[in-house]
Amino acid sequence: MSRILRGCVVAAVCVAVPACGFHLRGKVDLPFETVFVEGMPYAGLTLQVKRGIEGASNSRLSETREGAQAVVELLGDSQERIILAVSGGGRVRELQLRYRVTFRVTDPKKREWLSRDDVVILRDMTYDDAQVLAKEAEAKQLFREMQADAVQQLLRRIQAIQAASEVDA
Repeated sequence: MSRILRGCVVAAVCVAVPACGFHLRGKVDLPFETVFVEGMPYAGLTLQVKRGIEGASNSRLSETREGAQAVVELLGDSQERIILAVSGGGRVRELQLRYRVTFRVTDPKKREWLSRDDVVILRDMTYDDAQVLAKEAEAKQLFREMQADAVQQLLRRIQAIQAASEVDA
C-alpha cells in the first residue's frame, strides 16, 4: 500500500512542478555577440562575470573594447555587515550581510545600453560571540554565494536590454 501511495505522490509532484512554471536555469541569451568586461581586473567578481558570459551565454568575450558590441563596466563592489538585533546585554545576535555590485553597459563609444545600476543581495545570519571564527567563516561563505547570485542577476539585467530594445523598435 505504501508503494502505491509513494507512486501517487511522485506522480503528483511530477505534474505539479511543470504546471507552476518551474524550470531549470538554462543559458542566458545576451543580446550581444561579443562582450568586453572592464574594470576591477584582479577582482574575483570580474572573473565570475567573465565565466558567466562564457559559460552561461551564447556571447563571446572580446580581447579589446573596440572589438566588442557591448562593454560591461564593473564600477565597484562592496560588502557590508549591519546589526539587526542585540541581546539585553548589548551583544550582537543577528546581522544582515549586504553585497552590492555597481555596473553599467555601454557600446565601445561609451553610448549607454544600460545606465549605472546596482545589484544588491541581502542575507540575514545569527551571530554568537562564543563562535567568532565559525561565524566569520559562515559570513565569508555567504558573501561568496551572494557574489555568484549577483553575477546571475547582472547577466539577467543585461539580457533584459534585448527585450527593452525590441519594444522601442
